[in-house]
Amino acid sequence: SEPEPSQKRAPTLYAIIGVKLLKGALLLAAAITAYTLSDNDLPAEFKHFLKILGQDPQRKFFEGIAQKIATVTEANVLWVAAGTFVYSLFSWVEGIGLIMRVGWAGWMAVLESAFFIPIELYELEEKGFTWGVSVILVLNVIIVTYLVKNRHRLFHHHIHSSPAVEKPLSEPGTEAKIADSSNFSPK
Repeated sequence: SEPEPSQKRAPTLYAIIGVKLLKGALLLAAAITAYTLSDNDLPAEFKHFLKILGQDPQRKFFEGIAQKIATVTEANVLWVAAGTFVYSLFSWVEGIGLIMRVGWAGWMAVLESAFFIPIELYELEEKGFTWGVSVILVLNVIIVTYLVKNRHRLFHHHIHSSPAVEKPLSEPGTEAKIADSSNFSPK
């Protein structure tokens, strides 16, 4: 027996699922990191991090960043941590929904990816070409195009039929069955 169309292999879908789950994991790690750093001396943490990377924290560029970091409050860091955590859950729900091949998860992935396309185009227009934004733009276009084009093949479509109508109307005896199943009684 040939598998249902929704059960066929879909390597591109598997790659999209991997991206969504990886993004969720990275966002969760970022949220936990932001939460644990919320009550720390952020400029000192930044300088320590630069030393680990082998960079000179006294360089003018890094000093400017440290000064901006000093203006960030603990409450702001906690808000960023909470927002990042919620977004990580969104990515996990998307990924798990795509694994289960439910239609709403496909539409979530399409809408999320489509949402960022104009932002990425704006970034490229305003700030010029960068590899990072360009790669993300191409990935989002591929995700949107692939999921919309293949939605009927990839996702389950549940059709709920009424138990009263089990046969097509063209079959003999169907009218009587439909009439018997209703509460309507002619006078």
